[in-house]
Order: sequence, then C-alpha cells, then structure tokens
Amino acid sequence: MAVIGIRWLDQLENMLAPYPMAYPAVVLAALLLVAWLANFITKRILLRGLRKVIERISRPDRNGKQPLRVIARLANIVPSVVIAAGLAIVPELPPGLVKGLQALCHAWTVLTIALAVSHALDVFNQFYERRPDARNKPIKGYLQVAKIAVFVLAGLSIVATLFGVKLLHVITGLGAATAVFMLIFQDTILSLVASVQISGDGRVRIGDWIEMPSQNADGDVIDIALHTVTVQNWDKTVTSIPTKKLVTESFKNWRGMQEAGGRRIKRSIYLDQHSVRFLDDGLRPRIYQFALLHDYLAGKREELGQWNAKVAERYPEPVNSRRLTNLGTFRVYVERYLRNHPQIHQDMTLLVRQMAPTEHGLPLEIYCFTASTAWGDYEATQSDIFDHLLAILPEFGLRVFQQSSDAMFMGLQRAQEAADA
Repeated sequence: MAVIGIRWLDQLENMLAPYPMAYPAVVLAALLLVAWLANFITKRILLRGLRKVIERISRPDRNGKQPLRVIARLANIVPSVVIAAGLAIVPELPPGLVKGLQALCHAWTVLTIALAVSHALDVFNQFYERRPDARNKPIKGYLQVAKIAVFVLAGLSIVATLFGVKLLHVITGLGAATAVFMLIFQDTILSLVASVQISGDGRVRIGDWIEMPSQNADGDVIDIALHTVTVQNWDKTVTSIPTKKLVTESFKNWRGMQEAGGRRIKRSIYLDQHSVRFLDDGLRPRIYQFALLHDYLAGKREELGQWNAKVAERYPEPVNSRRLTNLGTFRVYVERYLRNHPQIHQDMTLLVRQMAPTEHGLPLEIYCFTASTAWGDYEATQSDIFDHLLAILPEFGLRVFQQSSDAMFMGLQRAQEAADA
C-alpha cells in the first residue's frame, strides 16, 4: 500500500513538473486536509463515542462532562502533530521555513497541554469541594500556584522552542533575574504564604462569618483564592480582602459562636436610681405573688427574721435591721426568669449584674446566651426578654431612666398661655 502511494506521488510530481510550485502546493493542501480529517475523527467520532460511554457509566449526580473537556483540549494537539510531522515530506520548502513552522506547531502543542493541565486542576478542585471537609481545608490557592508554575514552564518552553535553544539554558539564564522576579511576584509569594497559614490553622473557612472593619467586610466567606478572600456582606455587597491581610491584620471570626451553639446577649437596662427603695407594705403583697420568687422570698424572710431578731436585742431601731430592696428582688427575678426561659442556653454563662452608676442611670446588665445562633432567632429572643422586663418593672416599683426632652415643658407652656388668654 505504501509502495502504491509513493508511485502515485511520483506520477503526480511528473505530471505537475511543467508548473513550478504546483506539486508542493498540492502536497501542502493534502497535508492540511489530513490534519483536518485527523481533527474531525478525533473530536466528532472518538470524543463523541467516549462521551456516550462516560454518560452510561457515570452516576446521575456526577458531572461526567468535566473530564471530557480536558480530553477535548488535548485533542487540539492532533492537527499540530500531523502538520509538524508532514512538513518534512513537502518538497521545495526552505529548511528555515520548515523549521519555523515546526517550532510553531510545537509551541501550540505546549500551550494546549498547559491549558489542558490548568483545566484539569479546576476539575480536580470541583471534585475536591464535594468532600465534607473541603470547606475546612480549601486547596484552591495551592492549585492556583500550580497553574502559575505550569504556565511559566510552558512560556519558557515556547520561548526556547521558537528561538531554537534548550529549555535548560533558558532556565539557567533566568537565575540572574531571580531578584527581579521576586520583586514582580512579591504579592503572589506573600499571598501563597498567607494561604498556607490560613489553610494550616483553619483561621478562615468558606462559610465563616467574619468581621473586618478595616476592609469594610462583615458577612460570610464565599471564596478563598490565592490573592483574595471574597466576603458577601449582609447588605449583599461583595468585598474582596487580600489574603495577606488576614495574616497581618486583626479580624473577628464568628465561627466559634456558631460551633458553641449559643449567641451572647450583653445588654443593660438603665434604671432611675430614685426609684430604688426597700420593700414596703405597698410593694410586698404584689411581689409575693410572683411564682418565680416564692421560694426565694420564703428563704429570705426566714434568714432576715433570724438576723434581725439577734440585732434587735441590742439595737431595736428599724435602721439597724436588714430589709429586701425592690432592685435586689428584681435582679433575682430576672435571673430566675432567664433560668426558666426555653430559648436561653442554660449550660453557658448567665449573669444579671449591677454595673457602676452613670449619668444615664443605674445599669442592670443581662449577660446570657441564646439557644439558637441564627440571627433572626437571636433578635426575636432578645426582644422578647427585654419587652417583658421593661413591662414588669413597675410591679417592683422601679422606673427606667430616660433623658427628658422639652416636649413636656412646651406642653405646659402652651397650657399656661391658653389659661392666661
């Protein structure tokens, strides 16, 4: 068969001998036709058949088309390989032109392989992100570094091929320019180090709620790449934080709160100090009706009765006796109310404490944790608690401190002017 083909080419060459460059043009056209047929067979027949096989053996929840895209990129090598091999049999082509065209074909092959490897790394990252622990150990930054290395090597190989030198000589020549490259890729190197630290200690993971005021970021981490960490803020805007900033600057990660299962309430009610007094005959009957305070008041009554009995023997004046206050009783009520609240985490710190008085009143701080860390549940629980406490304050004879406005005085002034008129 090969002998017949050679004889046919000889006959064609003899037939086209009167026409200069006709035979080389025909051979070159035939070479391009063979390259096109090779590309057609590879993509339309082999790849299509491979696609059907993968679709049959792959599970419905898996994306079997991703690996095929890598193979489809590699299929682009076939025409360049055919052309590079066939240029040697095209007659009357200048050796320099043949060498240059073959170098271009080799460069195209190297570039195609680099693109295929890059896409393969993307596919690998997609499959890796399906793992349950992928959000805790992201590898996207490492794969991006691998892509940079692949394209750098591909670029050096293309340069070496086009200029007809060895790749090793090109790499050796770049040793003198190391300092320049270090300066050019300074941000990339710093980002790589930061990515390694972030991935190693797990300080930031996809899905974490982080707060970084210096970068105007307050929301969920949606992507961790080599150079940037992308945060979707609560107002649905997106902030890109340089990866190295998460190592060199401070930020708050709310993951610990979510993993602990409780979100802190730390808020004060400011009381009017003039409303604080001992329990008298007017308050005592109402307060003794609270079920949450029944055992507390009974115990206190016995304790104070024994104490006051001893003191009264020497100092019978009422000022020397111990008495309950409405503020102290209210503080106990708030603590017991929280201890019985279904939405308060009972295994975490729970305090009701009196803070130092200020010009805005006497702060009574509630310090506890909600059982749900969801934002909506947290706000609803906190609002319900303080709604109840503010509404029940008058039962203890207490008032909330609130700075006065001039509305009352303006109303009195108008009333006085109306009376005078």
